[in-house]
Amino acid sequence: MIKSNNLNLALIGYGYWGPKLARNINNIQGLSLYAVVDQSEAARKKVNQQYPETKTFADIQEVLQDKAVNAVVVATPVGTHYPFAKMALEAGKHVLVEKPLCSIAKEAEDLFATAHRLGLKLMVDHTYLYTDAVQKMKALVDEDEIGKITYIDSTRINLGLFQHDVNVLWDLAPHDISITSYLTGKMPKTVQAFGAAHAKASIENIAYLNLKYDNEIIAHFNCSWVSPVKIRHFIVGGDKKMVIFNDLEATEKIRIYDTGYQVANKDERNRLKVDYRIGDIHIPKLPTSEALHNMLVDFRSFVNEGKEPISNEMITKHVVAILEMAEQSLKANGQPIQLENA
Repeated sequence: MIKSNNLNLALIGYGYWGPKLARNINNIQGLSLYAVVDQSEAARKKVNQQYPETKTFADIQEVLQDKAVNAVVVATPVGTHYPFAKMALEAGKHVLVEKPLCSIAKEAEDLFATAHRLGLKLMVDHTYLYTDAVQKMKALVDEDEIGKITYIDSTRINLGLFQHDVNVLWDLAPHDISITSYLTGKMPKTVQAFGAAHAKASIENIAYLNLKYDNEIIAHFNCSWVSPVKIRHFIVGGDKKMVIFNDLEATEKIRIYDTGYQVANKDERNRLKVDYRIGDIHIPKLPTSEALHNMLVDFRSFVNEGKEPISNEMITKHVVAILEMAEQSLKANGQPIQLENA
């Protein structure tokens, strides 16, 4: 529905994620699904049926020339993110891009520099940051409930969907990297990745990513398109408590474990003495808001009020830089890649 005195958004791409964005845009006060761009005639027909007042185009240039468009939402394959976002910014439009922003760190730097130069807003949809579970974990960290983070361990595996343009790390790991960046606020010192391609195409369908930070935090991500089961576990270990985020749980997504250990001095046989503490498990009650809705509201506030979004520039750059280094490590058979200024 087109609403007056609102941000008119042009959605580029109406494949898998586009319809989800369209539904939420259409239901948020202050946003209008003004136009949808897709080369597929069938996709444009779907838009015409679902949103009769929304304009449809086959060419992005047509919508960029429309002065009524305030912002562009890019929901296309990763390889097109940079050129589409660049064109939209240079056409004077605010831009929201699906994760990851692009596949090269220098391109990410260029897009943000362009946005700043033109006085425009650029944001990336790292949807998981807007889940109630991740917001709860962030509050636990900020309130020192779990203490100093010592490790993060994530498993994000399932059977399919094979991507044709990016490997499994570029597809799945942005979620966990963005959450890790959000919780720690830091870039790792070294990045190391191992992977394997079991299909004819030389794209890794299973990979393991290790991040090591200069403050002794270590993070490990297991990503796979070839698992017989679907698992979505994200573990945060603190020196006071530990947290497990299970995204497949319907209502009990977060469990806080009052569990830990303390290393004492070595005993008379020169062995470490470790005291373990097994305490209660707390399952907090979380709201049931939709993350995609929360993200779009944040984008609206970013454009209208200049309020820094949760999915900010720092996190976005971290994700692209880490994935780029992971790609280098994969090509070097798992050789650790050190951050240049580390």
